[in-house]
Amino acid sequence: MNIGFDLDKVLISYPPFVPSRLVNRLYKSNNDKALTYRIPAYPEQLFRKATHLPFLRRPIVENLALLRRIPKEGNTFYLISSRYKFLEPETNRIIKKYRLDNIFDGLYFNFENKQPHLFKNEVIKKLKLDRYVDDDLSLLTFVAKHNGKTKFFWLNEENKYGELEKNVFAIPKLVDVFQ
Repeated sequence: MNIGFDLDKVLISYPPFVPSRLVNRLYKSNNDKALTYRIPAYPEQLFRKATHLPFLRRPIVENLALLRRIPKEGNTFYLISSRYKFLEPETNRIIKKYRLDNIFDGLYFNFENKQPHLFKNEVIKKLKLDRYVDDDLSLLTFVAKHNGKTKFFWLNEENKYGELEKNVFAIPKLVDVFQ
């Protein structure tokens, strides 16, 4: 099975004391008509770089341990993150520190600064993923419409959601992807 995983909030936590709502407000555009994300201006990039230091981005131990336990035979794992180019040094430090390159068969990053949903859609199509896990429901809704054969898993610990696309499934824990 070809399975893709997002990085932030799936394998690596957000910084402590930084609410997800604030991160989403800084990251997504407030446009009801189309899904868009924005590349932050330089002052905000400095703040974001500081919040992406490895000691503030702790691993989600349970999820990484699960991936290390799953047999590689018959499975191919990909890390697909839409982090922008300005976060490349911090991202590389996190990959090395938590040895994520030992878990994944391929690492894909949005260092060309494409719209995250378009970047992930391209990678999902290219890799012909069977399953993909992310914490961003609006992104998953977009890619699910363009990849009908892929099962998408929305990692949502609160288990609060409305109607989902037919190939999007809300799960409270990563282990549910393998059930």
